[in-house]
Amino acid sequence: MKYYLIAGEASGDLHGSNLMKSILKQDPNAEFRFWGGDLMQAVGGTMVKHYRELAFMGFVEVLLNLFTILKNLKNCKKDILTFQPDVIIFIDYPGFNLRIASWAKKEGFKTHYYISPQIWAWKEGRIKNIKQSIDAMYVILPFEKKFYEEKHNFPVHFVGHPLIDAIADHEQILPKSFRTKNGLDERPIIAVLPGSRKQEITKMLSIMLSIVEQFKDYQFVIAGAPSQDAEFYKPFIGYKNVHLVMNQTYDLLSLSNAAIVTSGTATLETALFKVPEVVCYKGSAISYQIAKRVINLEYISLVNLIMDKPVVKELIQDDFNPASLQNELTIILDDYKRAVMFLDYYDLEKKLGGRGASDTTAKLIVEAIT
Repeated sequence: MKYYLIAGEASGDLHGSNLMKSILKQDPNAEFRFWGGDLMQAVGGTMVKHYRELAFMGFVEVLLNLFTILKNLKNCKKDILTFQPDVIIFIDYPGFNLRIASWAKKEGFKTHYYISPQIWAWKEGRIKNIKQSIDAMYVILPFEKKFYEEKHNFPVHFVGHPLIDAIADHEQILPKSFRTKNGLDERPIIAVLPGSRKQEITKMLSIMLSIVEQFKDYQFVIAGAPSQDAEFYKPFIGYKNVHLVMNQTYDLLSLSNAAIVTSGTATLETALFKVPEVVCYKGSAISYQIAKRVINLEYISLVNLIMDKPVVKELIQDDFNPASLQNELTIILDDYKRAVMFLDYYDLEKKLGGRGASDTTAKLIVEAIT
C-alpha cells in the first residue's frame, strides 16, 4: 500500500518515523512518500520537503511568508495527485494539514489524522472541517477523546502518547561518556531547551542564560535543535559554564538535575524523563496579545493541562524575566519540591496510557484501508 505522510515540525518527524516503522510491521511492502525530516528519511521512502522549510511561527510571521505557504500547499496537492496514495496521514501541523485534508477528501483520498490539532485550546471552529474532511482521528491526550466524542459527537481513537515509546526505547548513555564527549565537567547539569525555531530560540535563550552566574555549582547545557546548525547558537553562549550539545536531547535529559524549557512538546518529554522543570514562553507583543484573546486555557504546558493542576511553574511573557527564572529554578533544585514533582510525574505517565501508541495507530490505519 502507498502512504503519504505530512509532518511539519521536529516532533512530527519523530512520531511520523515511529509510525512508519510500525506500519512496516503490518505492511512490509509499504511505500512511503512524505513531508518530514531526517528521522522519517532514515526509515525509508521519498521525502518531498523537509520540515525546516515549513517552520513559520506566530501570526506575524505567517503573514510575512504567506506566498511561500500558498506555494507549498499547491505543490503538495500536485504531488499527492501524482503519487495517488491509498491513504494520507496528517501529523499535527493543523494550519497546513487541514487545508490539504479538505481538498484531499473532495478528491476521494482516504484521510487519517494522527495527533489531533489542539482545537480544544483555540480555533475550536475547526471541528466542522475535521468532521467533513477526516475519516479517522487518532488522539494522544486522554482528555481529547471526551472533547471530541462528548462535546462534538465525533468518534476518535485514543491510542496513548507516542513519547512513552520514544523515551522507553531510548538507549541510556553512560554519564562519563556523555560528559567526556561534550566537554562537560562533573558538576550537576541544568538542561536548557529553548525550542526549535529560530524566532523562539532568539527570544528565549538570552533570558534563559542570563542567570547562569547565580548557579556556579551547576553547568548549563543547551539542547541544540535538529532544525538548526551549531553556528546559530554561538552568539548566545558567552558564559564559562554554558555548553551546547546537538541532537542529544534525550541523552541530556536523562542526566539532568533540572531543566528550563520553552513551552511545547519538550515540556512533556522533560517530565517523562522525570526532570524538574520551569516552563517558559515569550512571543512577540502582537502575537501574545492576539493569543490572549483567542486561547482559552488555564495552562500552556502539556504537563499541567493533562494533570489539570500546576505541577510545573509557567513563566509567560513579562513573567519570564531573570529574577523570576532564578527564583523558580532555585525552588525546583530543593529536595522536597523535587520529590513532590516526581510523584506528579509518575501520575502523569499513568494518565498517558502506557506504551504502544505507534503500533496501535498503525494497526488501525492498515486495517481501515485494506
